[in-house]
Amino acid sequence: MVDVADKLAYFQAITGLEDPDLCTEILQAHDWDLELAISSFTSSNPPPERQEQTPNTQVTANLLSRDGQNRVDRSDSLGNAVAGPGLAWRIITLPYSVISASIGLVSGAVGLGLWAAGGVLSYSLGMLGLNSGRSGESSTRLASVSAAALEAMEFVAVFERDYGNVKPNFVSEGFMDALQRSRSVFKMLFVYLHSPDHPDTPAFCQGTLCNEVLAAFVNENFVSWGGSIRASEGFKMSNSLKASRYPFCAVVMPAANQRIALLQQVEGPKSPEEMLMILQKVIEESNPALLQARLDAEERRNNMRLREEQDAAYRAALEADQGTTEERRARTSGKGSC
Repeated sequence: MVDVADKLAYFQAITGLEDPDLCTEILQAHDWDLELAISSFTSSNPPPERQEQTPNTQVTANLLSRDGQNRVDRSDSLGNAVAGPGLAWRIITLPYSVISASIGLVSGAVGLGLWAAGGVLSYSLGMLGLNSGRSGESSTRLASVSAAALEAMEFVAVFERDYGNVKPNFVSEGFMDALQRSRSVFKMLFVYLHSPDHPDTPAFCQGTLCNEVLAAFVNENFVSWGGSIRASEGFKMSNSLKASRYPFCAVVMPAANQRIALLQQVEGPKSPEEMLMILQKVIEESNPALLQARLDAEERRNNMRLREEQDAAYRAALEADQGTTEERRARTSGKGSC
């Protein structure tokens, strides 16, 4: 059963309202019926043109550029530091429940910090969804892996049913597996958080995400992951990314210690041309970091291959030497018996 705190958080995520007292009053007026409260709010309130600055948004208020996208002012925020991706303006600690949904990234996290080297702003979030008790930890993790994949597959199936096959190729995997996939192919992760109840969602999906040119660009340059905020993982990621307006898209990279570097977020409806311009800018400013990561990985592979070849040659020489020694001993032993 969903408790009061979850309903409040879900209502804030859907509506974009950040005042908890106001949200509580609205929910109480509708007897804490989420669907009724959301329906009443969205039918009587058009989407806000601009997001109000509150204590929670003061961190990013000075990062808003002319087109309303969150961008870092490197001269003010990074000082003289040498930054990696120029747009990286927040490092996000993922909820434990999202991390535990995939063991693959935990074991392969060494070196992820190369993708977001130095100079980015640090903004760690509190841990969400912690498991209670150690006895059920193993089974909970196994269940989480299955649940994350099933949610992703359901999202892809529903999206294709509603909007067709010309779209970003959302992977049918949990968020952490998608992040690992992006890391392995040296691409950024394009994230789309789907709010089925938001009035701008259908037009954005049909007209922007499913635009042939934009979809082809995203598929060429990114690994894509999508999640509904009605589902567990999508909802948790909306909290981690602090999504306040929908439709919501973001571009992220893996960072060290199961964290992600937020490079760009896009909130509110955008045309295909606007989205394409934003994503092209991200690609331009992030390519040096991606190239460096690829070169570093290639160097590590070459060094590892060289060590393996040297070890193999050493073992072969050692075995040959041992064989020669045994042969000499055998000959010496034969002469002694004569």
